[in-house]
Amino acid sequence: MTITITTAPCCWGVDDVANPNLPPWAQVLDEAAAAGYGGLELGPYGYVPLDQMRVSEALRSRNLFIVAGTIFDDLVSPGNRDNLLRQTDEICALITRLPPPPQAPGQRFAAPYLTVMDWGHDERDYAAGHSDRAPRLSDEAWAGMVANIRAIADLARERHGVRAVIHPHAGGFIEFEDEIARIAVDIPKDVAGFCLDTGHLYYAGMDPAQTLERYADRLDYLHFKDIDRAVFDRVMGQRIRFFEACAEGVMCPIGRGAIDYPAIRSVLTRLGYAGFITVEQERDPRHAGGSLADVKASRDYLTSVGF
Repeated sequence: MTITITTAPCCWGVDDVANPNLPPWAQVLDEAAAAGYGGLELGPYGYVPLDQMRVSEALRSRNLFIVAGTIFDDLVSPGNRDNLLRQTDEICALITRLPPPPQAPGQRFAAPYLTVMDWGHDERDYAAGHSDRAPRLSDEAWAGMVANIRAIADLARERHGVRAVIHPHAGGFIEFEDEIARIAVDIPKDVAGFCLDTGHLYYAGMDPAQTLERYADRLDYLHFKDIDRAVFDRVMGQRIRFFEACAEGVMCPIGRGAIDYPAIRSVLTRLGYAGFITVEQERDPRHAGGSLADVKASRDYLTSVGF
């Protein structure tokens, strides 16, 4: 396998830019480099400044690159289209002008990517991980979401040459097995790829290794997480938002949780996956003091099992 392991600001608790407890973005870059990562994601819109010269210099001075930008927003509401497209344009304009990521032989699409995730619906956030009680979109609302994703992907590709990748996410309207299967049909691979996330797949009741194999022809980019099974079992018995569960420690360093990474390595080797895998571990940003040790532990474990 020709794979580069990267990380993401969510490992420092950076998911909501309105949270007053977020660490400075330069600290995240410092610690990503110190933990042995060559690159990382940009993080949620508005966290890292949209300033090409400033961010480029910060990356070069640390020998880092940006592997992906992120749309993490309401993909369902028709009235949010302009906001989504503005974010797409501004994020892609920045990431394509930063120090470029390497490209591996066999990698389907060049990085940086644009990960596209649905978020912002209480009725799904409180049902994260519970397929049996999570409401599904009506056909009309689903079609509207598909149209928004297509518009994002088309703008990213046609104006900026950026590959959009759909990321099923706990607490959003693309989370469970039936929704992933449906989006795979409604948005073909020539429009957008997939960024499947082992932690979100497990959280939603799927076997990560089997699901990666099922969607082998859509895997343009991957996220790795691990799940603390004891915490998971406890939060599944509570009425709790997804990020509240993360604050309680449901995500743990890779290799210390329930997900079988040697099995995932075997699948990816068989598939000939090449490119990038980003390590994530959502947490409360007030606990970001433990982030450096955790992301280093995840990186060291992945090295030990052949990544």
